Amino acid sequence: MTERLTARYWIETAYPLEDAAAIMAGEQSTGTFVRVPGETDELRERYAARVEKIAELGTVEAPSLSGSGMPKGMSGPAVRRTAEVTLSWPLENMGVSLPNVQATVAGNLFELKPFSGLKLLDIHFPPSFLTKYQGPQFGVAGTRRLTGVYGRPVIGTILKPSVGMSPEQTAAQVKMLIEAGVDFIKDDELQADGPHCPFEERVPAVLRVIEEFAQATGKRPMYAANITGEIDEMLRRHDLVVAEGGTCVMVSMNSIGLPAMAALRRHTQVAVHGHRNGWGMLSRSHAVGMSFVAFQKFWRLSGIDHVHVNGLQNKFCEDDASVIASARTCLTPMFPPPHAGCEILPVFSSGQSAKQVPDTYMALGSMDLLYACGGGILAHPAGPAAGVRSLHQAWAAAAAGASLADYATSHSELQGALETFAS
Repeated sequence: MTERLTARYWIETAYPLEDAAAIMAGEQSTGTFVRVPGETDELRERYAARVEKIAELGTVEAPSLSGSGMPKGMSGPAVRRTAEVTLSWPLENMGVSLPNVQATVAGNLFELKPFSGLKLLDIHFPPSFLTKYQGPQFGVAGTRRLTGVYGRPVIGTILKPSVGMSPEQTAAQVKMLIEAGVDFIKDDELQADGPHCPFEERVPAVLRVIEEFAQATGKRPMYAANITGEIDEMLRRHDLVVAEGGTCVMVSMNSIGLPAMAALRRHTQVAVHGHRNGWGMLSRSHAVGMSFVAFQKFWRLSGIDHVHVNGLQNKFCEDDASVIASARTCLTPMFPPPHAGCEILPVFSSGQSAKQVPDTYMALGSMDLLYACGGGILAHPAGPAAGVRSLHQAWAAAAAGASLADYATSHSELQGALETFAS
């Protein structure tokens, strides 16, 4: 029996749920709006998507999205039902191909008129995808090895201002940050190869500073250089990072696409930091797009080692429960034993400081994360080094089950952070 790919959706529709699910299955496999010559019963039996499950959730008073329709012959006010629908496809329909899986499970479905809401919630890949896609090369364990950070989160930050600094200014800021004790520094996603800060000048300047620091201290912080670009540009930039002694590159995932990420993974010798900028286009509406659970599986298979999940009490619209669910799925194996399922490192960012640490640790139950703070380090009243120490102290307090307020009475850096970032 052929392997099958399974996807779960949330839907909202005025159609009978069984009819709506059948329309989804037909549209994304053998069918169209009418039966066509060649669409034999035998062909449908072998290649048609199957409706595996329909779980009705309730009704809504008004359509969540505009442009939806009603079944022919329906009169009077429409009753719009919501449900979770699970579909499956024979793997031979699309083969072991992430781009074609994406076209199958997240293609024209979102535009179908019978639906006033449709969102991809989850997807389950057969283990055969591991025969073609390598998945993360470093993940959690490899990132800890590269940074030398164990027993606590990796403490990181972002170079700011995002654009406008020269290579020399960028290197000077990196020197200040690593001397303050930061484990990880990344380019902003807006800074790749601008004429005021060319990649081929910025990266050697930054990595020289890091090499000098490593020679003096034995510690080598990780710098995620933004290599986003055309495939040949990314490979060339990756090679420069490696030649200069770097340990990480960064890509804007939604900008480069899955095939480019897979090509980079086949080539890369360092960790790949995945930035999900543009994520709001897929996620912000409850009624359309896809969940992070599904999103990260595509990118995890294609080879990223880290991915952003926002942070608690962040500056964006994502609530805390969603952030924690996203981080937890990064740390959950994708495949059952004995198949590989390397965890990737969730990156908490956006307005993070010492004050969110206890809630983050309590909710996630793990220190396997990258905790990226900008203002939470740089805006500390006693300076960046004190900002970094305040984060170490906050995580030590959380691990010990102590309140931040109590722990801060004997740790001045944490006390300063709490006073500065209390509001």
